[in-house]
Amino acid sequence: MVAAIVLTFIIGYLAIVFEHPLKLDKTVPALLMGAVIWALLAVGFNLGLVDAIDTHGGIFSMGHDAAHGGGHDGHGGPADGFANALLHHLGKTAEILVFLIGAMTIVEIIDLHRGFDIIKGWVKTRNKKKLLWIVGILAFILSAIIDNLTATIVIVTLLGKLIPERGSRIWFVSLAVIAANAGGAWSPIGDVTTTMLWIGKKVSTVGLIKWLVIPSIACFVVPFVVALFLKPFQGELKINESEESESHRLLSSRTMLFLGLGAIIFVPIFKVLTHLPPYIGMMLSMGFVWLVSEYIHPEEDFTEEKKHHYSAHKALSRIEMSSILFFLGILMAVAALETLVVGGMGALAYVANGLDTAVPNQDVVVMLLGVGSAIIDNVPLVAASMGMYDQPLDSKLWHFIAYSAGTGGSMLIIGSAAGVAAMGMDKIDFIWYLKKIAWLAAIGFIAGAIVFLGMYAAFGA
Repeated sequence: MVAAIVLTFIIGYLAIVFEHPLKLDKTVPALLMGAVIWALLAVGFNLGLVDAIDTHGGIFSMGHDAAHGGGHDGHGGPADGFANALLHHLGKTAEILVFLIGAMTIVEIIDLHRGFDIIKGWVKTRNKKKLLWIVGILAFILSAIIDNLTATIVIVTLLGKLIPERGSRIWFVSLAVIAANAGGAWSPIGDVTTTMLWIGKKVSTVGLIKWLVIPSIACFVVPFVVALFLKPFQGELKINESEESESHRLLSSRTMLFLGLGAIIFVPIFKVLTHLPPYIGMMLSMGFVWLVSEYIHPEEDFTEEKKHHYSAHKALSRIEMSSILFFLGILMAVAALETLVVGGMGALAYVANGLDTAVPNQDVVVMLLGVGSAIIDNVPLVAASMGMYDQPLDSKLWHFIAYSAGTGGSMLIIGSAAGVAAMGMDKIDFIWYLKKIAWLAAIGFIAGAIVFLGMYAAFGA
C-alpha cells in the first residue's frame, strides 16, 4: 500500500510536470492525485495495512484499540484520530487558500479600478535591464513586508500592464519569483516557512534579519546580474503610446491602489497584534476593500448600471480558480505523505531522517532540504526538520533552514507558493521554466548559501 501511495504521487507529479505535452491542465492531475492518495491511505488504514500519524506525533493503527504515541490524549480511537488528522491538514490547506483568494480579490479590485496604471505611470523606463532591476527590487522589498505570495500576485498583475507581450513578460515574471522568494526568506512574515520557524520559537526577528538579509540579497542579485547578459533583457520594450494615456485612469484609481496595498500590508500587522493566523487578517482586509468598492465613484457620471463593472463580484469572477484548486490538490497530496507512517514516523520525516543519517555534514543536509523544497512543498519539510532537531533559538541550523527552504523552491516553478501563483496567473510552462530559469535560481541559491556559511565562519559563535 505504501508503494501504491508513493507511485500515485510520482505519476501525479509527472503529469503536472508534463501538462503541455499531455495537453492536460495541471489542476486535473493535482486534484486526482490528492483524492486518490487519501483514498488509498484510508483503505490501507482501515484494513490495518498502514498506520497514520498526527501533527503531535501520535500514531494511529487499526491494529490497536486506541491511539498511542506522543502528544495525543488517546480519546476517540484510531478512526477518529485518522479523521482528525485529515481535518487538520484540510484546515491548514484552507488557511492558504483563503489567504490566496483574499489577496487575489484585493489585487483584482485594484485592477478593475485601474489602480496599477498609477504604478505603471511611475515606471518611465523602457530599457529592459532597468525594468528588470525595478521589478526585482520591488518584489524583494514587497515580499518581506506582505509575504512572497502576495508580492508575486501584485508584481505579475503590474507586469501584465507594463509588458503586453507574453513571451517577454514571463521572463520578468520568472525572475520576480526568484526575487520574491529571496525577499521572503529574511522576514518572519515573508514566507510561510520562516513564519513557522518564528511562531515555533526557533528564530527571532532580529536574528533572522541579522543572519539572512545579506545572503538573501546575494540570492536575488547574482541571478539578476547574470540575467542582464541574456537576450530577453537586451534592448527596449515596445509600448503602445495610446496605452500610456492618463485618460485610462479613473477617479478611484489612486484611492483603490493605496487602500488595497495598505489593506494587504495591514495583514501581518493584524497578525502581530492579535496572534491570529494571517487568513483572518486577509478576510478583514478583503471585507474592508470590498466595502469601500461598493460606495466609491470611479467616474464623474457614475450610475447604478455601471456599478457591476467595478464590483467585487466582477473581481471574484476574474480570479484564476483553477490555481486555487491546484493548490488544494497538491497540498493535500503532500499532507497525505506527511500522515503516512513509515519506520515509526511520517513518510516525509522518515526521508529527512534518512538523509540526515546518510549525509554526516549538516550543512549539506540543509542544502539538500532546499533542493527538496523545489520538488516537494517546503512546509512539511520544515515541519519535519523542526521535529528532527532540538537546537536552541537562533542557532545556525534554524537560520540556514529558513534560508534554504525559502529560496530553494525557486529552482522549480511549482517549488514555491510564489511560483505556483505566477504559473497559474501567467500560464508559465514547467519545462520552459526548468530550461530557462532553474539554473539562474540555482546560482542564486548557491551564492546565498556560500555567503551565509562564510558569515557564520567569520562571525558566528
